[in-house]
Amino acid sequence: MSTIYHTSKAPEFPLPFSQAIRAGDFVYVSGQVGVDPQTRQVVGDTIEEQTVQCLRNLETILQEAGLTLDHVVKTNAHVSRGEDIPAFNKAYESVMNAPYPTRTTVVSGIGTYLIEIDVIAYAPTRRGEA
Repeated sequence: MSTIYHTSKAPEFPLPFSQAIRAGDFVYVSGQVGVDPQTRQVVGDTIEEQTVQCLRNLETILQEAGLTLDHVVKTNAHVSRGEDIPAFNKAYESVMNAPYPTRTTVVSGIGTYLIEIDVIAYAPTRRGEA
């Protein structure tokens, strides 16, 4: 049995996907980008600004499922430009708490966005808890 999560507080796009689905103890959150939830306009011109907004959008969806970013155990990040990876790392580290989730970061052609991130969260505990 799975549960679908949706919130109008996160960006909504007319695309065929769920914002998040809980399957067992895991919550899978679809890729989010660095856009303002109300206007769907890209926030800022830098990877840092867009990364922080992207993570806040993921956090909003996780909250709908009763979770936080500290429940995230796996992150998949798609960065538009390879040269932005160091700045992405700095912005990511400013929002995410240690111990950090496992992560894959790839350079992808993601259109006009500088970053897209999806996450997998483990509902029973936060990272670092027994």
